[in-house]
Amino acid sequence: MSLHGVELAEIPEETARVARAVFPKGCLAMRVRDTLGPVFADADFAGLFPVRGRPVVSPARLALVSVLQFTEGLTDRQAAHAVRSRLDWKYALSLELTDTGFDFSVLSEFRARLAADDAGRGVFDAVLAAAGQAGLVKSGKRQRTDATHVLAATRDLNRLEFVVETLRTALNQLAEAAGDWLAGVAAPEWFDRYSARPEDTRFPSRWAARVEHGDQCGADGMVLLQAVWSASAPPGLRYLPAVELLRRTWVQQFHHADGVVRWRETKDLPPGLIRLRTPHEIEARTGAKRDLGWSGYKVHLSETCEPDAPHLITHVHTTAAPVTDMAVLEDIHTALAERGLLPDEHLVDAGYVDAEQIHHAQRDHRVSLMGPLARDTNRQKAQAAGFDNTRFTVDWENRQVVCPEGRTTTSWRETTSHRGTPVVRATFARRDCSPCPARQECTSSPKGRYITLRPRPEHEILQQIRPEQDSDQWRKRYGHRAGVEGTISQAVQAFGLRRSRYRGLAKTRLQHHLTGAAINLTRIDAWLTGRPLARTRTSPFAALRPAG
Repeated sequence: MSLHGVELAEIPEETARVARAVFPKGCLAMRVRDTLGPVFADADFAGLFPVRGRPVVSPARLALVSVLQFTEGLTDRQAAHAVRSRLDWKYALSLELTDTGFDFSVLSEFRARLAADDAGRGVFDAVLAAAGQAGLVKSGKRQRTDATHVLAATRDLNRLEFVVETLRTALNQLAEAAGDWLAGVAAPEWFDRYSARPEDTRFPSRWAARVEHGDQCGADGMVLLQAVWSASAPPGLRYLPAVELLRRTWVQQFHHADGVVRWRETKDLPPGLIRLRTPHEIEARTGAKRDLGWSGYKVHLSETCEPDAPHLITHVHTTAAPVTDMAVLEDIHTALAERGLLPDEHLVDAGYVDAEQIHHAQRDHRVSLMGPLARDTNRQKAQAAGFDNTRFTVDWENRQVVCPEGRTTTSWRETTSHRGTPVVRATFARRDCSPCPARQECTSSPKGRYITLRPRPEHEILQQIRPEQDSDQWRKRYGHRAGVEGTISQAVQAFGLRRSRYRGLAKTRLQHHLTGAAINLTRIDAWLTGRPLARTRTSPFAALRPAG
């Protein structure tokens, strides 16, 4: 298929006349077109199509149709029908009234091209750039970011269901590729164990019996893997996707010692970032946040939050579920810098912020990162008694720390914490601490007091910001972050953000970029029509809560 360029700048005269007659006050698709212009151009998608071949539907139109489709929550069939039948869509797409549109399957093919080339961000960026040209979004001022979990498109499985389904999937793929060979390898009892889906199978209720069932499944899987890798197996079976997944799963879930296959203990399982969860969605991972656990992904949304402009999403970032919020902050700032949309102040929750992130944001991007820093876990600070770390004077030039009683440290060692972050450990001599009259207020260690410090820029940030967090002024400034919860709620309830429509991280990322673009169109339309932001819902009973 090749790229067939068209010009979207001009709306056909008859289409414009009829559309304005039918919608004298306009509608979302028409208002957005009038405000933002055509948004997309075919040249933006030239890299997705070969130079030679038969003409295709304009990719610029397909991109706009995809965004409008997500705006209204339409299926592919419904979106294709809207292109053929709706005046407002023909107006937005610069189509003649007699245009018959295209087959609905073209939309899924276009999304596949976008996902394969990771071009969903380009669609999102084009909407954002058009909004910038219309003066609806600018760099500087405040932005806020938050994340929410995204459930994979497949059912969540427990460990026993997972290994049984993985083996069943491999057996089915092998049966299609080499059925006669598999019939000679499979034990008769395998047909009872692995013919049905695990959710249709009644597993033992006792824990010991379930472990025994898992061990048996592990042994059966090992027999199959050994047969596939034997010289008598048909060539190419080991490269089947389901067989490779079976091999990786057995490495993660079982250990083979002295000829016996056994379940791995929970503590011996690989970390969540690489641990497989289902054979039908190999990129889904398990995430956890407080009491919530899920299999799938995580999406971060950044938005503007000034009262004199629409609150538009400026960045969408999708990751595997176990990736921490702090790990993506630099990527978010870099992406905003590439768009020329870095804020002066970035409001985030505690998951994104520590002294190192605050320092790097200011140093690398001149962004003031604002969020609640973790409280000092020092014993004296927690008990509000004795000498906490703030009572000690740090002499960075001479690499010394002076205690409230005037003693000076005898060692200064740069090392790393248990989290791998750089720290400085300064130690006082036992001969100074043992006779000290304030020893009981300072330390209970028989070896004397030691101080753990972050590197100087981060230490100074901690010393400055931790006291500020208790002030009303700081709370008032930080209160603007709360509005991002409404954005998450809108994205989940109105646009289905919390469940992936597709399988795989690339397609899920595309879904989120199209969702972000759709939310922006909806918010631009609300801004143009003067529709106010929804108020926070409070139940009648909660409204009776006594003040204070």
